Amino acid sequence: MRKKSIPFEEVYDLFAIRIIIDTEYENEKTECWKVYSIVTDLYRPNPDRLRDWISTPKANGYESLHTTVMGPKGQWVEVQIRTKRMNEIAEKGFAAHWKYKESTSDNGLDQWIQKVRDILSNPEQNALDFLDDFKMNLFSDEVFVFTPKGTLIQLPNGATALDFAFEIHTDIGATCIGAKVNHKLVPLSHRLQNGDQVEIITSSKQTPKEDWLNFVVTAKAKSKIKSSLKEEKRRIAEDGKEILERKMKSLKITYNTDNINKIANFLKFPSSQDLFYNVAKGNIDIKHLKDYLASEKSQESTQNQFTSHINGLVEKIDRKNSDTILIGDDFQKLDYTLAQCCNPIPGDDIFGFLTVNEGIKIHRTSCPNASKLMANYGYRILKAKWASSKIDHSFITGIRILGIDDVGLVNKLTTVISQEFSVNIRSLSITSNEGIFEGNIMVNISNIEQLESLINRLKLVPGVTSVTRYESEH
Repeated sequence: MRKKSIPFEEVYDLFAIRIIIDTEYENEKTECWKVYSIVTDLYRPNPDRLRDWISTPKANGYESLHTTVMGPKGQWVEVQIRTKRMNEIAEKGFAAHWKYKESTSDNGLDQWIQKVRDILSNPEQNALDFLDDFKMNLFSDEVFVFTPKGTLIQLPNGATALDFAFEIHTDIGATCIGAKVNHKLVPLSHRLQNGDQVEIITSSKQTPKEDWLNFVVTAKAKSKIKSSLKEEKRRIAEDGKEILERKMKSLKITYNTDNINKIANFLKFPSSQDLFYNVAKGNIDIKHLKDYLASEKSQESTQNQFTSHINGLVEKIDRKNSDTILIGDDFQKLDYTLAQCCNPIPGDDIFGFLTVNEGIKIHRTSCPNASKLMANYGYRILKAKWASSKIDHSFITGIRILGIDDVGLVNKLTTVISQEFSVNIRSLSITSNEGIFEGNIMVNISNIEQLESLINRLKLVPGVTSVTRYESEH
């Protein structure tokens, strides 16, 4: 909606009417176009919204005829026309449909789908890693090998003895120390050939190693190794957490989440778990913590000088704002500034973001930058709420107005804003192109209720087609 600058009411495919025809395969195309003709005889179609995936099906096998028609109440409605066979493909997937129709005796597809399910059953795996592994298994040729008892095992071309071990069972793969191929001892990285007979040698003391990822090729093996390594890293990190706590206490650094995140950030670790892990591995010692302490004291000294310098300048301005927003888990009264990218006003859902140099900035939860901040800097996000929606001073916000350009339209708009609502206009930007009027107006607003009332009134001005709150693209 933001990208195309359209209101909610102009989103056509909120719902659709699906017409499913029961007909023979050879009559499908003709019957679907007959139904299309009936629908468009009754309701006016939008020619730009016709999608013919019957004549040229999608690459994934999807077949359907889509059109959008004007309903009796002046609303666009999407209509989908397809046959029972097409609907089965759309609902169940092309591979399942092909198996159902063509290959009832062959269970090769069942085995392949089961492998995909095994991969998907591991919630820890990174989505991009999964995609790479999945593609590799999908497009590789296959080799056929045997267990000591003669059971046939199917693996991708290039699979190793370790892949074979994980294919037999996860625990066998995790404890594998070697293998015998055709009764000869081989390393775990040995690549299997068609017809090989493979026997796995295990040890209860063995655990998955990171270098295993360099030679295994099956998605199942990679998934299980990564999952095991991650669990091992978590266990080691728990030990590192206790070690770090002792080191911090010896330097009289308070052990809390805020300081842990600061240390991780100072030492350039992406998360606290990476910090704990490196402490346990001996990569982080007292010297690194002393460097952090010195940096904090230097930064605190600089910050104190800066704060002392600006306090006198901002005290009068911010005095009336001090009780406006409450911040943090216990909702304290802390200093903050309002983010200019989204200009929050009382009544908006908000959050605080702890910046590096500018203190706490308050953003709207619908701010264009909110998702990026939350995803990349979650540890700097602070809870925030308005102390009251009734505040005796105003906030800057923007209103975007679209309409049909007409003489006197600007005067009508400014009259509504300034006289009817007694709202001050801070800035006004107007463009007109081929009879279409667009205005961006920055105004002083007290709260969200006043803004919504103003927007609803502006929509009633003749010639105006839409009024929305303006969000900065920064």
